[in-house]
Amino acid sequence: QVQLVQSGGGLVQAGGSLRLSCAVSGTTFSITPINWLRQAPGKQRELVAGITSAGSTDYADSVKGRFTISRDNAENTAYLQMNNLKPEDTAVYYCNAIWWNTYWGQGTQVTVSS
Repeated sequence: QVQLVQSGGGLVQAGGSLRLSCAVSGTTFSITPINWLRQAPGKQRELVAGITSAGSTDYADSVKGRFTISRDNAENTAYLQMNNLKPEDTAVYYCNAIWWNTYWGQGTQVTVSS
């Protein structure tokens, strides 16, 4: 059974930093692509960052230079380091894993105050 458990998030002032974690079980994590997405109120869910099994990364233009996605294959965990946060980054953040199907974390709220 594939499970993704998220942690991190919360309330931060603009310019601050947060780190999200996504602990994955039930897959061979080292060969599992991981993505972070977010959904703001009234908006569609959007892809924020992705990391392949080889460690290649990709980012939405809106977060390039501020967010960093990484993975620790020994810990079966992916991370999203978010720096210089802006109010428009406020959203519920989700991780997903591609393992035959797409599996989702439970979501975590990130709120950035101005």
